[in-house]
Amino acid sequence: MRPDFKKMHNMIPAIVQDVHTKQVLMLAYVNEEAYDMMLKTHETYFYSRSRQELWHKGETSGHLQYIKTMYLDCDEDTLLIEVEQVGAACHTGSYSCFFNEVLPEVKKITFVGDEHA
Repeated sequence: MRPDFKKMHNMIPAIVQDVHTKQVLMLAYVNEEAYDMMLKTHETYFYSRSRQELWHKGETSGHLQYIKTMYLDCDEDTLLIEVEQVGAACHTGSYSCFFNEVLPEVKKITFVGDEHA
């Protein structure tokens, strides 16, 4: 099964998640070339929209991502990639790109019972 790259200008979003902790590490875009390279090498490749070129994650920094599993969503236009992360996933040096908390008060919401399950 292949992603439907035609829906979004020949690119699809890819959510990258730590295979052990399930923490979301980053979101990037994949074109057909990047997808094929991931299938071939079992390492993450993306398409850099700013540089307009194929990007092998960790090639320069050494912070590689080794693909353990890869899922295609029900619409066949988004990937979920579970990886073994080496070093930091974010260019800032943070393990995850998602460290800017927007709604800290959401943590205070508690559900009672299973009416929200």
